[in-house]
Amino acid sequence: MSIEVRSVCALLQVFDMPAAIRFYRDVLGFEVVETSPREGDRFDWGLLRLGQAEVMLNTAYEEGERPAVPNSARGAAHGDTILYFGCPDVDAVYRQLRERGIGVNEPQVVPYGMKQLYVSDPDGYQLCFQWPTGG
Repeated sequence: MSIEVRSVCALLQVFDMPAAIRFYRDVLGFEVVETSPREGDRFDWGLLRLGQAEVMLNTAYEEGERPAVPNSARGAAHGDTILYFGCPDVDAVYRQLRERGIGVNEPQVVPYGMKQLYVSDPDGYQLCFQWPTGG
């Protein structure tokens, strides 16, 4: 008998929750579904949703313990984390990001037939919006 699984949700550690929320909510369009106790965009944990995709964000440091600048080694380690979103209109994502001031390269079709658009979030995590080209 196999285990029934219906979804998966990544938890990303973020340096600056308000900056992360501005990116995921205001730029990408995620809804903030649930949070720990909050004051505006300041909270320690949040569940975000866009369509059927969910992502959790958690502060990397407790209140009052966050350094003035992010740890560069920690940030560099985020470069090999990529979240792939199934997105039928990759070109629309490109236009939306450009309209909202995000510098991003045009979508590319890769040799295995996926049209892909990559963007980095404020913490250096890579997000890829992709869809099969059908041919």
